[in-house]
Amino acid sequence: MKANFKMFKQDIDAVLQRDPATKSCLEAILCSSGFHALVFHRFNHWLWKKNFHLTARIFSQISRFLTGIEIHPGARIGKGCFIDHGMGVVIGETTEIGNNVTLYHDVTLGGTTVFTTKGKNTGKRHPTIKDNVIIGSGAQVLGPITIGNNVKIGSNAIVTKDVEDNMTVIGMAAHKVSELNQKKKNKPFAAYGIVNNIADPLEEKINLLTEEIAQLKSELNKRNKGQ
Repeated sequence: MKANFKMFKQDIDAVLQRDPATKSCLEAILCSSGFHALVFHRFNHWLWKKNFHLTARIFSQISRFLTGIEIHPGARIGKGCFIDHGMGVVIGETTEIGNNVTLYHDVTLGGTTVFTTKGKNTGKRHPTIKDNVIIGSGAQVLGPITIGNNVKIGSNAIVTKDVEDNMTVIGMAAHKVSELNQKKKNKPFAAYGIVNNIADPLEEKINLLTEEIAQLKSELNKRNKGQ
């Protein structure tokens, strides 16, 4: 009980420290939808761990209706989390969030489950967010990837690969990576359109050009030394 109270206090402190519009503890408690969603989630997660899965899911839907924030009760969220504004935030079942993480509205921490004729992957499908991460509004962090400590993810960024500690990432450009045969029977359904380990032709071309430039520089250096 004491530990739970301490965690709630840390969540309130996070609102006061990171939301300039909130002036007091009472205002944070009464007016922060992000704090309300976390209070619901702490209880729902406790129910989930006690194997009251259906009850936890029902309460999480009530929380979603009241706050506009959808957090699966299976998700693990550390202390000092701050969900600013919050409307449209989605946090999936196997998401793990560290301490002092900040999420803005419309953030998705989503899974990339691939469904096949043999069933579906029910293991780790959602991202792991480490400590002191800031994720901007509209960002999509998808799949069982790891976002390192102190990372900043820009608004509307789409992140499908691991990000190292202390990095800032931005960008949302979409480009063709594969073509599905629409006539193929029993083709898999991939959540968010992401198939794990799919090759990115743009990245491959950039890597090839980088290698060629390095080779050209090496040959030029050898010729210059020979003169």
